[in-house]
Amino acid sequence: MRMLRLPEVLELTGLSRSTIFRLVQTGNFPPSVKLTTRTIGWFSTDIETWIAARAAASEDQAND
Repeated sequence: MRMLRLPEVLELTGLSRSTIFRLVQTGNFPPSVKLTTRTIGWFSTDIETWIAARAAASEDQAND
C-alpha cells in the first residue's frame, strides 16, 4: 500500500487544498494519516476508492 502526500492527492482529485480539508472535516473524504509530527498522507487505496465512488455517483445521476 502506498502513501500519497497532499500534492499527489490534489493532482489525482482535481480538488483544491481547502476543499480537501473541508471534505475531511465533514466526513466526505478519506481522513489523512499522520506520518510524522509535520507530515500527513493518505492511503492510495482510500483515494482510489473515493474517486471510483464519485465516478459511480456521477454515472448514476446521468442515467436518471
